[in-house]
Amino acid sequence: MNVVRRRSARSGRAPLPSPGRPSVAGRDEQNRFWLAIAAGLSSEDAALEAGLSQPVGSRLFRKAGGMPPAMFRSSAKVLSGRYLSLVEREEIALLKVQGHSRQEIGRRLGRAASTISRELRRNAATRGGGLEYRATTAQWHANRSARRPKPTKLALNATLRTYVEERLAGGVVAPSGALVPGPAVLWKGRRHGPRKDRRWAKAWSPEQIARRLPIDFPDDKTMRISHEAIYQALFVQGRGALRRELTACLRTGRVLRMPRARVRRRGKGFVSPEIMISERPAEAADRAVPGHWEGDLILGLGSSAIGTLVERTTRFTMLLHLPRLAGHGEAPRAKNGPALAGHGAEAVRDAITRTVITLPEELRRSLTWDQGAEMAQHDRLKIDAGIQVYFCDPQSPWQRGTNENTNGLLRQYFPKGTDLSIHSADEISAVAAALNARPRKTLGWKTPAEALDELLL
Repeated sequence: MNVVRRRSARSGRAPLPSPGRPSVAGRDEQNRFWLAIAAGLSSEDAALEAGLSQPVGSRLFRKAGGMPPAMFRSSAKVLSGRYLSLVEREEIALLKVQGHSRQEIGRRLGRAASTISRELRRNAATRGGGLEYRATTAQWHANRSARRPKPTKLALNATLRTYVEERLAGGVVAPSGALVPGPAVLWKGRRHGPRKDRRWAKAWSPEQIARRLPIDFPDDKTMRISHEAIYQALFVQGRGALRRELTACLRTGRVLRMPRARVRRRGKGFVSPEIMISERPAEAADRAVPGHWEGDLILGLGSSAIGTLVERTTRFTMLLHLPRLAGHGEAPRAKNGPALAGHGAEAVRDAITRTVITLPEELRRSLTWDQGAEMAQHDRLKIDAGIQVYFCDPQSPWQRGTNENTNGLLRQYFPKGTDLSIHSADEISAVAAALNARPRKTLGWKTPAEALDELLL
């Protein structure tokens, strides 16, 4: 009996299981998406920039672990001209519908007729039993055929994989040799580790593991791997080498890589270029003119806080009493709710205003603070207290060196890990007075109070 074969069986392509429908994000869209991610945009904004929906952008970012696939990295080579592009495939589909021969299509595109023939046969849509050519489906088939999946080193080398997993997630052992389990922590894919209980483990970093391998296995060249390969095995879904929940053993606890450009754009929305520390008058930097202050919060147990203000020339210190507000601790904190801990933007603004307006006008020139959310109402503070506010660069505490040194001195009275809300306004003022009456080497052994009095005479 003669068996009638489907035309799709003669397409020149080996039989394939159904791969599902083509992706909603093509190569061009994904390339634009990852370029936007590299520029620091969020996955939702990058999706809109690439012409995709926001859920598709979030899914692409999570699936790739925050790292662009090799073909979309900045170091990737440009697609060679020997391969047909999506534009050419659209032209082939249009000319084919118009009834042009393969030789004519090849002449119009500047391609060999055999190239057009192979394209129509290999990348045609064969679901209906025929060879229907559609540009998007053909591009999808071409992208799938161009993949060169390579098993990872961790997937092939069981000994290496065991070594890496043991140093990432191995248990913590007491000096007696007994295993210390630590807190019971459920792994959550989008959990940010430092803000919650963390799984106790050996927790070697990938770089520590990679650098230790040559020491532990000096003669075994197969026991080598880069720290980047370990990170990719943890972050990228589908590699199957390391369980993704092992990311809970990383120091950051992240399950996605954070693009560097996004980290650089973490500045607060209320900070603008004209109020950065680089715009602060030069007289503040050389300490020649008094009236320039540095400020910060020292934090204690239960989100308690005390504000600190230090004059740069005399090192004179004033402390801000920030009592907790009514309702604190009575119910779980509501997200984006009122700052009942006592150091919200309004409370800090009012405390600084009450303290600063007691000073003569010539001692109210500027105030330098870090980019904490407690200074979100600096515009109103400038009006109420008559003092110009400047902000330090992110992660730059040395730009407020005087204040950081004073905070260290204050920890003698307000140790870390203690509840600062138990101290009254009078007690805080007494500590400030004690600090201002302490001789300072930088002032020629004068006290800050004496140095300030000399300036006011």
